[in-house]
Amino acid sequence: MGLDIRIPIGLMFSILGGLLTIYGLVSDKAIYQRSLGINVNLGWGLVMLAFGLLMLILGRRGVKAV
Repeated sequence: MGLDIRIPIGLMFSILGGLLTIYGLVSDKAIYQRSLGINVNLGWGLVMLAFGLLMLILGRRGVKAV
């Protein structure tokens, strides 16, 4: 069956993680005072981007193995 869910999941997480990372880089530092000065958007954006890229790599590797 040719359905591999890792590629769409990887694309979704990569796009959203990239957008969140960019927002975390360009946003005002004052909005992070409630989170003890930690840039939560940047941190979770990088985590989502890494997970999305991992899913894309694993999905592409799985497609070539078949």
